[in-house]
Amino acid sequence: MSDDSPKGTVVREGRSDADPLGIRRRRNGRKRAPSFTVEPGFVFDYKDPQQLRYFITERGKIVPRRISGLDARQQRQLTLAVKRARNIALLPYTATK
Repeated sequence: MSDDSPKGTVVREGRSDADPLGIRRRRNGRKRAPSFTVEPGFVFDYKDPQQLRYFITERGKIVPRRISGLDARQQRQLTLAVKRARNIALLPYTATK
């Protein structure tokens, strides 16, 4: 602290440990989209469950866009493909033990 600040003033520094509870989120906490989705002309195929399992949690839920790293159009295509695969029993609706 410098001597010219009034007594009782708290000086806050922009340090990483200034937020011990982790309330503020980091800017680069986002995951990248998988490399195979970046290719031009890529579409999700509901008949390929191995490809779709990458975007499903261990409980059987579809991973949100902020985590999957997909753009909005790809996320809609993914959702449609997963729902079709679930409907014809290629993917489970819930987690299997």
